[in-house]
Amino acid sequence: MNRDIAIQNAASQFDSGRFLDDLRRRVAYRTESQEADSGARLRGYLDDELTPLLTQWGFTCRIVDNPAQGAGPFLIAHRHEDDALPTVLSYGHGDVVRGYDAQWRDGLSPWDVTVDGERWYGRGTADNKGQHSINLAALKAVLDARGGKLGFNLKLLFETGEEVGSPGLHALCTQLREELAADVLIASDGPRLSAHRPTLFLGSRGLVNFKLELKLRDGGHHSGNWGGLLRNPGVVLANAIASMVDANGKILVEGLRPPPIPDPVRRALSGIAVGGNPGEPTVDTDYGEPGLTPTERVFGWNNLEVLAFRTGNPEKPVNAIPPSAVAYMQIRFVVGTDWQKLETIVREHLDGHGFGMIELDVERGAPATRVDPDNAWVQWALRSLRHTTGDEPVLLPNLGGTLPNDVFADVLGMPTLWVPHSYPGCSQHAPNEHLLGPVVRDGLRIMAGLFWDLGAQQAGAINPAPHVSTTLA
Repeated sequence: MNRDIAIQNAASQFDSGRFLDDLRRRVAYRTESQEADSGARLRGYLDDELTPLLTQWGFTCRIVDNPAQGAGPFLIAHRHEDDALPTVLSYGHGDVVRGYDAQWRDGLSPWDVTVDGERWYGRGTADNKGQHSINLAALKAVLDARGGKLGFNLKLLFETGEEVGSPGLHALCTQLREELAADVLIASDGPRLSAHRPTLFLGSRGLVNFKLELKLRDGGHHSGNWGGLLRNPGVVLANAIASMVDANGKILVEGLRPPPIPDPVRRALSGIAVGGNPGEPTVDTDYGEPGLTPTERVFGWNNLEVLAFRTGNPEKPVNAIPPSAVAYMQIRFVVGTDWQKLETIVREHLDGHGFGMIELDVERGAPATRVDPDNAWVQWALRSLRHTTGDEPVLLPNLGGTLPNDVFADVLGMPTLWVPHSYPGCSQHAPNEHLLGPVVRDGLRIMAGLFWDLGAQQAGAINPAPHVSTTLA
């Protein structure tokens, strides 16, 4: 009964093919939460696939209806061993994006796992069935190695609506705050920095989408007869955007810029290089906030993007001044950004620069979260990953993308540790989504080591101080 045996148990699930069998069975559930008729399949994944397994392992399980009407259910599972032991919350989501069956490469189906060399193709392999399956298999490896004990208390929360914005997740966790309370969140989603670099990230950037629209008249007018006489909405809107972000990507609206990068975050990001992996685009090193490294720009700063811009008829242009123009914008932001005032900030900027005629429509945003890299739980996890792999793991204070991490960091008030088992080239959300076999095996070993090390801790021994949220309220 030791750490090495637990890690060997986890690796053997990969080597024997048992893990692949489990993943195939889970991928076969067409849990497309974006489809209106997916309710029975979403519940079936929790009821028929996860609940029997977890019950067999000594968990008490129940399916909870979503507080948001029409949204998919949740699974909450508990395994309590002793009040004196640390308590961990883990999370995963059983839903996937649409399969887009016809768009996959010949010989591949989104609803089966096809192994082609190192690549394991199938919808949900990377997001998120493959990732939470790795964690479940690692838990079983530790249970077997410890004679039916984990050495810690564990709570599991699975949702079925992450791909449609996690409806009801905030409300559920608010209602069940005491039941879901834990010392730390340990979960897996998103990509590693690269396939060969074990990664730990501590939160995610926030996200707000908004639309800028300018409607000047009902129809187009001949550009020869009216050019120079009628204001062109495409020109006006392009200039409005240029007043917000310059040609090199620097944000020009002071209220949309974050505070300086904290020293612990800057130290954590030093020495980390982004990009350069096969199949990835070349990084534009001179684009973005001046004075920052590319790594700091994506993990420690904000970026303002134009997702789409339309004026006139791009498919069949005509010699006419268009009547309207629309731009779909997005800001990804880090902790410290006053994102809840984005509508006021952008409105005042547009008005102050003579663009008061442009309409602004702001969608609901997602907050940014980040645990202090010096937090004791973070340092404990890094030691565990080093012990298992023999390598220095990548520490990212936050993911460049966005997760519903504020639910755990702020609503439930705990440090959040994310250990991803995918990689940037996984085609997540696209046709031909896949995992890499070597990363799967590595992830099984890492998580078995991490869960084993949790069982060696005493309650409160790692981080006796209360967690302080780093999300701007």
